[in-house]
Amino acid sequence: MDFNYSRQNLNRPEHILERALEILPGALSWSILIGAVVTSIVWPLTAAVFTIAFILYWIFRLVYMNIFLVLSYALLFVDRSTDWMERIAVIDRREIGFKSPLLARPDGTLAEKISQSVYLRQLRDLKKSGALPPQSESLYHLVIIPAIKEGSDIVEPGIRSILAGRYPARRIFILLALEDRAAAPVKADMAALQKKYINGFADFWVVTHPGNLPGEAAVKGANTSYAARQARRYFDERRIPYANVIVSCFDADTVPNPDYFSCLTYHFMITPERTRRSYQPIPVYHNNIWNAPGFARIIDIGTSFFLLVESTNPSKLVTFSSHSMSFQALVDIGYWPVDMISDDSAIFWKAFIHYDGDYQTVPLNTTVSMDIVEGQDRWQTFVHIYKQKRRWAWGVENVPIVLRAFLRAEKISWRQKIAYGYKLVDSFVSWATWSFLLALLSWLPGVFAGKEFASTTVFYIAPRVSGTILSLSTIGIFICMAVSLLMLPPRRRENNFWANLRHGSEWLFIPAIVILLSAIPALDAQTRLMFGRYMEFWVTDKFRGKGKGESAKD
Repeated sequence: MDFNYSRQNLNRPEHILERALEILPGALSWSILIGAVVTSIVWPLTAAVFTIAFILYWIFRLVYMNIFLVLSYALLFVDRSTDWMERIAVIDRREIGFKSPLLARPDGTLAEKISQSVYLRQLRDLKKSGALPPQSESLYHLVIIPAIKEGSDIVEPGIRSILAGRYPARRIFILLALEDRAAAPVKADMAALQKKYINGFADFWVVTHPGNLPGEAAVKGANTSYAARQARRYFDERRIPYANVIVSCFDADTVPNPDYFSCLTYHFMITPERTRRSYQPIPVYHNNIWNAPGFARIIDIGTSFFLLVESTNPSKLVTFSSHSMSFQALVDIGYWPVDMISDDSAIFWKAFIHYDGDYQTVPLNTTVSMDIVEGQDRWQTFVHIYKQKRRWAWGVENVPIVLRAFLRAEKISWRQKIAYGYKLVDSFVSWATWSFLLALLSWLPGVFAGKEFASTTVFYIAPRVSGTILSLSTIGIFICMAVSLLMLPPRRRENNFWANLRHGSEWLFIPAIVILLSAIPALDAQTRLMFGRYMEFWVTDKFRGKGKGESAKD
């Protein structure tokens, strides 16, 4: 569908519709929160009944999330030992649908057998589609790394990881997308990195994005889109087909797993509709995890958990942070939005709308590691994290654009429109309200209820329901604690037992952390959008300072 994915340059009817839809998420969130308080004061019995219903619903969601968190972690664990390059070789030999040596290992572990079962199913699905993939030797990777404030100490670890990875670097292009307004030391660092690594990859170049181009805002998407257009000219000159290029847009601090590009290549080859798919790894924040304060660790581990749960439902998975996609699709849809902050999720919706709903995200059972936001002290760290989470929550700016597109789209089915539209709105409203509801509704109706409340059935049921949710919440916290400990990198030069014990105890503060550094920033973002106070892109400061008794890099 031909649709301008922007809130700019709209005619009057579209602008009115856009503003009405911008108000929708914030209005829903505030209505729920204010309605809960007013109902608790005016109709406490009704509020108590609603509380029980909401808590029961939340229990089911909690059980669901914990089950799929464990399942997703299990899949991630299973594929840690997978030899993706060997699987790529099997596809190259066209041994699709037949038992390869990979599948004839009766003495394999349970994890290997599970992985092989998934692998065999993927091969059969590929054979059934009749869409044979290109040979791996004809595929290339383009890695775009935007930078404005980040020096070589932030950017170089990711480049080293790519070079040392299992996928041949001669098939990988590195493109540093540098803002023209970057400071001179940053520009010098990028030039030094190009000189140092240019012979290690297929090519390595730096593209400088000029400022104040017409129609652009000071956002990352404008920088990466400019860089991608320069790459397009490069591929045209060398007659490299766009469909044979997989583009990965990484944050400056992204350090991919050594098997990332081999895993990505395999999934690109095994997916029949490979050029109409995005590919999403699991983000973990391990680069400086042991340097950051406990509240910073917990909130970003929670982000990883959210993506782990979401990855179990690919049909509704939306790209987040560092991700990959076909360069052909990127060209078809006109690159990343150049006037939006939330470019990582906007690119999925832009592609979904362009291809009339025939677009999905493929989860990758591998990780990319990034930095936890830090400041010079705990208070500055808290402020920086708040601003970062508010920036993430500003993804709500996609809601009015997507819904407006759905109203125009004739080829996207109503089932898809309703399912995706509801999930999009619900995700932001739940983000801003659930923590408050769980904190308020468990006790607020009882405060304002009169003596007659004590004689009702609800009076006897409510404490039991509250006790049940407390027990289940405790179990859920212990499950999260266990998974987080399994995913953490080793801490150097410190007793792991005491470090793990301290980290586990940090999860006891999760209710307060979620309200302060998740729900409130989300409500802040929605309120700003509701009143038309549009946010500007805020670049997170990155630090590579050394923590007490450990190296700066894990």
